[in-house]
Amino acid sequence: MGEKIRDYSKLAKDILEAVGGEENIVNATRCATRLRIVLKRSKPEAKAMVSEMTGVITVVENSGQFQVVIGQHVGEVFEEFSNLVKLDSSEAVSDNKGTILNRIIATMSAVFAPFVYILAAAGILQGTLILLNLLFPSFAETGTYEVFSFISWAPFTFLPIFIAITASNHFKSNPYIAVAAIAALVSPTWAAMAGRIAEGETISLLGMALTQTVYTSSVLPPLFLVWILSYLERFLNKRIHEVIRPLFVPFISLVIMVPLTILLIGPLSTIGANGIANGYNFLAENAPAVAGAVIGGFWQVLVIFGIHWGVTPMVIANFDLYGRDSFQAYQTIAVIAQIGAVLGVIIKTKSQETKKMGVSAGVTGLFGITEPAIYGITLKFKKPFIFGSIAGAVGAITASFFNPYYFAFAGLPGPLTIVNGIGSESPSSIWGILIGCAIAIILPIVLIQIFGYGENVVEKEGLTDSTKEQPDLAVETINVNEESIHAPLRGQIIPLSEVSDEVFSSGAMGHGVAIEPLDNQLYAPFDGTVVMIALTKHAIGLRSNSGVELLVHVGLDTVMLKGKPFTLHVEDGARIKKGDLLMTFDREFIQNEGIKITTPLIITNTQSYKEVIIENILDGLVGDKLLTVVK
Repeated sequence: MGEKIRDYSKLAKDILEAVGGEENIVNATRCATRLRIVLKRSKPEAKAMVSEMTGVITVVENSGQFQVVIGQHVGEVFEEFSNLVKLDSSEAVSDNKGTILNRIIATMSAVFAPFVYILAAAGILQGTLILLNLLFPSFAETGTYEVFSFISWAPFTFLPIFIAITASNHFKSNPYIAVAAIAALVSPTWAAMAGRIAEGETISLLGMALTQTVYTSSVLPPLFLVWILSYLERFLNKRIHEVIRPLFVPFISLVIMVPLTILLIGPLSTIGANGIANGYNFLAENAPAVAGAVIGGFWQVLVIFGIHWGVTPMVIANFDLYGRDSFQAYQTIAVIAQIGAVLGVIIKTKSQETKKMGVSAGVTGLFGITEPAIYGITLKFKKPFIFGSIAGAVGAITASFFNPYYFAFAGLPGPLTIVNGIGSESPSSIWGILIGCAIAIILPIVLIQIFGYGENVVEKEGLTDSTKEQPDLAVETINVNEESIHAPLRGQIIPLSEVSDEVFSSGAMGHGVAIEPLDNQLYAPFDGTVVMIALTKHAIGLRSNSGVELLVHVGLDTVMLKGKPFTLHVEDGARIKKGDLLMTFDREFIQNEGIKITTPLIITNTQSYKEVIIENILDGLVGDKLLTVVK
């Protein structure tokens, strides 16, 4: 869109306020689609409040994190949020840290998510070079190949430097000290010394023999170094006078942490990472079908809860040790299976809103990012997610008979990285991956065409005049399995897909319609309860007596008006009757502020119903039937 339709600064402020303010924040990071916040104290009402905000797809609370799923604009929101939250690095960490597993997962996410696109770009470059070498065998002998090859490997060779930057932010240590310490570990001098040790020479440090461990491309040694460094820094900062602190804290930190890592932290953590990698490899080599079934079938479940970053050290250890990895081969098949499920829904549905949302989600899936597909389509309708998981398992099991491997690391495994499975060490690998991917994309399409996707869509044009009810302010249902939603205000009816805000138009929040209001009163569309009132009064959440949940969002970006044009006539939790006055608003004031008055009406629990029928009317009066939900 040509115009800016969201105020990311305002959204960041609203999220911060909803979760309890800066004093309740332990840490905040981001990944490809989520703002990840670690809270000192969980607020039960925060999830519902943030989920309702314009620009937020959904909220997931897991692994000790409050994860706000935003999508492609998460970078803008995180930038604004990080400007608002300035934590004291010397401040003690909250006691409410969650389980050890949750803290490990949260740390992995915070460390790897910020630079995953760098690794993904390098992986795509490596895949491109693989293809060029296949097409032009002599290309590998050129200087052009050599230059682009070392460019593609640079992020992996100096991966510990990236970890130093992100881990120091996560653990609240000085990033320059962290980088200096880890730069020493990846220096050519240490690599040469480790090579001499490997050849049999004995080199001692403080009377202790050094091991041949090298730290380029390593994950756990730099991670543990920065973690321990954060405690050492806080200890030194409290005890060294401020006059000499800027010099002696770095000095003492370097002379302690680098030798400590070379002597102890590095060898032990490397053994641990390699041990985990070897454990997975044992399963993959001795029971490949089991490994394929587990990864292909359940990988996207880990994505739902945002805990998928935990496998990164193991995967990188595999590439470092063996130059290949089968986990990412199976992972790619799982990703493509969700894309197949989205395509199945696009083919099956008659809803233009669902088709539009599916296309958007499918495009992001091409780059290995499946959150929009999961939250917008597959998990929303449930069946597609299940079919996608089944297809991922079947595809990965089939691929397992061909010894599938990735020979170049893929930051975001998906369709664009399939070429990473080409390698002379296992010529059958790429064929297994291609066959597995074909099954993963075709099987969910077929299953959805046969069994549906959770919504029995009918053509609105197929309705006869006898099925159209006349407007009435009395409670109206077609039968026990249906309920009608009536117009809460007078105005022009427009399809949700035409709303100039992709959060609404994509259907990610649910099905519905929008109204261009012609007056200033909002009435209850059914009998039920007020379950949510936005802090800025611009939106109301309602629940009917039968359980239909409806969000009425008066205007687009009206949250920016801080409630000025709105007057509420009900309170949160109030019982309502169809036709009750809920709100009055100053339509002219909103328009004079340059904000669109378009009012979306969203069935937020669309997934709980077989279908949502949208009535074919252009201009609505209060009480006209707009929607029919079918259980």
